[in-house]
Amino acid sequence: MYRIAIEKLWKWKESSRRKPLIIEGARQVGKTWLMKEFGKQAYADTIYVNFDSNSGMAGLFSTDLDPERLIMGLELYAGRKIDPANTLLLFDEVQEVPRALASLKYFCENAPQYHIICAGSLLGIALHEGTSFPVGKVDFLKLYPLSFREFLMATGRERFADLLEKQDFKLLTGFKQIYIDALKCYYFVGGMPEVVQCFAENKDFKEVRDIQKRILAAYEQDFSKHAPNEMVPKIRMIWNSIPSQLARENKKFLYGLVREGGRAKEYETAILWLTDCGLVHRVSRVNAARLPLKAYEDLKAFKLFLLDVGLLGCMTGLHQRTLLDGNALFSEYKGALTEQYVCQQLKTIEDLGIYYYTNDRGSCEVDFVIDTGEQLVPVEVKAELNLKAKSLKTYREKFLPGLSVRTSMADYKREDGLVNLPLYAVEQIGKIE
Repeated sequence: MYRIAIEKLWKWKESSRRKPLIIEGARQVGKTWLMKEFGKQAYADTIYVNFDSNSGMAGLFSTDLDPERLIMGLELYAGRKIDPANTLLLFDEVQEVPRALASLKYFCENAPQYHIICAGSLLGIALHEGTSFPVGKVDFLKLYPLSFREFLMATGRERFADLLEKQDFKLLTGFKQIYIDALKCYYFVGGMPEVVQCFAENKDFKEVRDIQKRILAAYEQDFSKHAPNEMVPKIRMIWNSIPSQLARENKKFLYGLVREGGRAKEYETAILWLTDCGLVHRVSRVNAARLPLKAYEDLKAFKLFLLDVGLLGCMTGLHQRTLLDGNALFSEYKGALTEQYVCQQLKTIEDLGIYYYTNDRGSCEVDFVIDTGEQLVPVEVKAELNLKAKSLKTYREKFLPGLSVRTSMADYKREDGLVNLPLYAVEQIGKIE
């Protein structure tokens, strides 16, 4: 299975300013596989250390964090010599031993010749809680579920994935039914690596659902195992409310849908926990469209999306027969799946600020406004072929953006700064000029 993130790992290896690398991401998005696969491709030797329930490694890092001493201990653990130029050190579940995280500072400062990649399912929480290591001494890479383009590659459609990258929309339109059929499958299967691999091998939708249910059950177990006891019920309530929140026409998160009379201060920490885990994406509202967009962020109004469209479909009980019923899938839940899908693809684009816009009266809402650093691009999401976008028209008249995007099942078209971008090409949004 090919992951685009491996290209970033090659750049990291070849960088003269390389620091120890931390891969962040939710459980089961493929962090361990990615590290090991990169080790096979790029290094003569790989030493893999899993810190979960590893008392020997906890002991090694419990005292002096001098890199040469640690390297000697790792050599004894692995039973072989570590060659700085040709050995990749992999630290998995590194949040279980906070002093292993702290040691990265000393490797960066005193032994930069060693190549170290770390990962952990709950790293975001460990970092947020102030685990002792200085930011600036490590590099970060965020890993998400497979994007639609990666899904095409994983299911034997590499040439169609390449065609998307080339943005030859005349040629793309001629094959649009292949993309639309693949997109329907992606809505159901999603991008969790184990699920995609199962689907690629067996095309068995029931088995897909069984694996998704198992992943969701594992996340629920994580709530109980790793979150503070008093927070667990609130985390569960937030998590289980997301499908119904997204099914609403106005997808702004409402605490009252979690529990009648619910208030922000009761649930803010639970939302932060889910965000730090990588299980949800928080997209904040902006009330104006000017650079820098973050200056106009309304911290009280936001939407919550899940990490994966397939898991959302599983939570809502979306049936596989919907895949066979024309375009019915794309109108289910009033576009909730479509907006989830678009958010998920936007998240895979590096250095992209993602927000949504509503005016103060609430009469105009644009699904996403993305900040590329150079320009602000409003994105209107349509589930089917309907191209009526009153809110986008109002936004354009008020803020006069150089580029606006309307994404739907319609074909590509560009006119007066407005681009109709097919849903299956949303990943290309950052490359449209």
